[in-house]
Amino acid sequence: MPFAFPVRVYWEDTDAGGIVFYANYLKFFERARTEWLRSLGVHQSELRERTGGMFVVAETSVRYLQPARLDDELSVTAQLEETGRATFTISQQALLQPAGTLLAEGTIRIGWVDAATLRPARIPAMILEQLKR
Repeated sequence: MPFAFPVRVYWEDTDAGGIVFYANYLKFFERARTEWLRSLGVHQSELRERTGGMFVVAETSVRYLQPARLDDELSVTAQLEETGRATFTISQQALLQPAGTLLAEGTIRIGWVDAATLRPARIPAMILEQLKR
């Protein structure tokens, strides 16, 4: 079952037409991913200090189906799809509440890099174990 995070649409999220600006779905997805990781005990602010590495977004793909509008309440999900040695992929959705209407969906591929050099590195085993819980 995917992790779900509530998001309310504010003025700052909308464009001149009164609908959520397309790029803001990436912000909503980022918030949900961060909270999902936090719920698993993975605190990004501590990773660099503990491991010398950090997560970076390597690739995104988003499909927009219906618009969200000012004051809408959304549920934004995050679910692990696959893991590799240096990357993992998360599927995400933005759903209008309370009906659960799918507004946008996408996948995000996250890479692990050495924080000092920004070169790809192997994800530490302890982090991969936490992600798979």
